[in-house]
Amino acid sequence: MRKSGVLMHITSLPSLSGIGTLGDEAYHFVDWLKKAGFSVWQVLPAGPTGYGDSPYQSPSSFAGNIYLIDPELLRRDGLLGDDLDSLKCNHFIDYEITKSRRYQALKMSFFNNYDRLEVEVDEFISRHPEIGDYALFMAVRDYFGGLMWTIWPDVAIRMREESALKHYERILKEEINFYKYTQYLFFRQWKQLKAYANKNGITIFGDMPIYAAEDSADTWANPEIFQLDKDRRPVKVAGVPPDYFSEDGQLWGNPLYDWEKLKHTNYDWWIKRLKSAMELYDQIRIDHFIGFANYYAVRAGAENARVGRWEKAPGRSFFFNVKRRLPDINIVAEDLGVISTRVRRLLSYAGYPGMKVLSFAFDSDEQNPHFLSHIDENSVVYTGTHDNDTVIGWWEKASDSLRAFADEYLPQRDTITERMIEAALGSAARLAVIPVQDILEKDSSARMNTPGTIGNPNWRWNMEKGALTDELAEKYRELNEYYERIPS
Repeated sequence: MRKSGVLMHITSLPSLSGIGTLGDEAYHFVDWLKKAGFSVWQVLPAGPTGYGDSPYQSPSSFAGNIYLIDPELLRRDGLLGDDLDSLKCNHFIDYEITKSRRYQALKMSFFNNYDRLEVEVDEFISRHPEIGDYALFMAVRDYFGGLMWTIWPDVAIRMREESALKHYERILKEEINFYKYTQYLFFRQWKQLKAYANKNGITIFGDMPIYAAEDSADTWANPEIFQLDKDRRPVKVAGVPPDYFSEDGQLWGNPLYDWEKLKHTNYDWWIKRLKSAMELYDQIRIDHFIGFANYYAVRAGAENARVGRWEKAPGRSFFFNVKRRLPDINIVAEDLGVISTRVRRLLSYAGYPGMKVLSFAFDSDEQNPHFLSHIDENSVVYTGTHDNDTVIGWWEKASDSLRAFADEYLPQRDTITERMIEAALGSAARLAVIPVQDILEKDSSARMNTPGTIGNPNWRWNMEKGALTDELAEKYRELNEYYERIPS
């Protein structure tokens, strides 16, 4: 079945309070997708953001981002007061101001409502024990002034000694309950939105980073599955070698998995993680799929990723377990980067669709793996991803030779964005996904992220209210009908 979708992270939805939420604008977006003939909504990771406000450096692989909780929906549910004016912010996302104001509102909701919802919260945590670990982790981290857990001054809690766990659970009970309560709210709002989307024929396509962050409840609560030393600090960290994006490579800094120990448990932690993602998403894109075949290891403390080594990952053994234990999971492999024979064989074994990105397609010649003739049915095609420039920004920076090559093969339409989108929709790929910035024909100022850079303006683009019009919906419905991408 041929489908199409739009890539739009929750934070980019219009919002009077700075960061897009799971509120009315999310429901309006579902309505627009349906009207336009799209059937897939792709989002970036929905977990708490970490360093640089990146959704790919999260303090938990299991928790949700509490700043996506919608204040207006809380007000309607009687969980927040009527005065929401203090939450209003400028159009462009200012994370520090927005998070501070939202945090205070959530605190107020907690103080006024936790007692009557305590039983429901406890039932939620009993079904999500990893979120209980996260709540304790965050409360202790706050207690120590936000310090990374590997340098907490109390060695006993750093090493998770039983007496220390009980001590901090006792003295930080209220703070722990706050984090549990806000996670309960997040999952409640998310499930309501997902149910509405599914009812209207829209599936939620989520994103999962392959690695956990060093400063996370994941590494603190599960040190045995990572390559850590006796003090629980990383020995080697993740990254990628120099490439198209960066001459120094990308030094992600995430601790690497101890795949041998994971294998001895039949990859239990990973299975739990995937099952958790299946609660949020109908389809899951696993970022850096290459890392299951081989991973790039860099010595901890290195300044960049120029010097590292490719090492073997579990390969088929991992996906054999995934297929056996989670037969209904729907995975897309982010297979961008250095594609070795081992990666190709693993992708073939797993059978998951890979990715094709049209803004990569014209860099060389017809042998380019992203070139139109190499896009097969079992793939997801994009004009660009969250890590790429918009189509207009890409075209403005393109060389004359690249433009000439693209001109020869792209459909003839009024704008370069329309040409790229039609090429994607008209391709053989079973699923075509268009970033909302390209649907709105935005330039580089709307770019979501530039790999290898940190902070402003990454992750801050916010769509203007009303930008997705009925006229645009009609235009895309016609295109989706023409290219047979509206499921019957």
